[in-house]
Amino acid sequence: MIGTHSGSYSVYRALAVAAGALKREHRADLTNTSPTDQIGPYAQWSDPGKIVSLDPWGAEVASVFTQELAAGYDIRPTIAVTKAHVILPEIIEALHKGRLQPDGQLLLAGGAAVVTKVAVEPVWYLPEVARRFGCSEMDLRRVLFEETGGMYPELVTRSDLDVFLPPIGGQTVYIFGNPPDLADPAVELTARVHDECNGSDVFGSDICTCRPYLTHAIEECIRGAQPAEAGGRGGVGLIAYSRKEGRALGEVTKFLVYNARKRQPGGDTADQYFARTECVAGVQDMRFQELMPDVLHWLGIRKIHRLVSMSNMKYDAITGSGIEVGERVNIPDEIIPADARVEMDAKMAAGYFTTGRVPDADELKQAKGRGLSA
Repeated sequence: MIGTHSGSYSVYRALAVAAGALKREHRADLTNTSPTDQIGPYAQWSDPGKIVSLDPWGAEVASVFTQELAAGYDIRPTIAVTKAHVILPEIIEALHKGRLQPDGQLLLAGGAAVVTKVAVEPVWYLPEVARRFGCSEMDLRRVLFEETGGMYPELVTRSDLDVFLPPIGGQTVYIFGNPPDLADPAVELTARVHDECNGSDVFGSDICTCRPYLTHAIEECIRGAQPAEAGGRGGVGLIAYSRKEGRALGEVTKFLVYNARKRQPGGDTADQYFARTECVAGVQDMRFQELMPDVLHWLGIRKIHRLVSMSNMKYDAITGSGIEVGERVNIPDEIIPADARVEMDAKMAAGYFTTGRVPDADELKQAKGRGLSA
């Protein structure tokens, strides 16, 4: 393979080795690290068109490479599956207001939700990544080499090596309910694919809708997975959280755009929302959701009954990969922060998201009153 294990954390490993805190020859002792839940294998694992950005066997290294590990090969897991409790004030509030009811198993009386969570590091199969993006493999390898400062010369000198471990962040999956149910189209699945927004998700910044939509989706996932006697839908829930800060433009670029938007003549307006982003970054969005459905296929998903997302980019990527999507669930208007209205109006006007319904005249009039040029 080409690249470095552990994605964006590979440099910290180098620092640890340089500082003498880590021995370069260290091999992980994987005793008792096996997944808490069995994921797959599913048919999608052997379909080269379905999974190109992760190793479907990445959680099973200790079991499927026993002989190689014993022989001294350095084979490291790229996926880990564990159990956890998720505690959010918004979920506790939903309990207090009666929107959710504790069931004692999935949602506890104190507001903690019991989940299976999965960490996934990126593993790219270059020939299929190139095909998915409609470029030649040679062009992809050359640009990856150039844009990483020549960090990985094997990209252009070793055409026999097809697997690349890029120095980027991966993703985390939170499963509410029984993980094998994700692969059963007869079990209702409520899901959200969420791209990281540290300012909102963690610190509650009110300039965007990211944390409100995320916590709303978690509430929907809990309700979707709870048994009917607790007011649930008897299905399973899923949050797939990707490290693509600021539409994959990065947080520095995002904050520069915030300043540019707020300081422009006339203030922050919807009609200049994407223009200011493009002036700073050169592009409106670099998330390129083409790789996003891979983790859904790794989970064996063939149908999402309720997709908690208004993004056409995500919807198109999911359905384009062969996964059926039923209902699309909007963010409730009442939980949109006042300072985030510009973002919502700009995206609506640009066709950034829709549930297939064209905004009516009153909605467009209200949006125009908030600074949107029709």
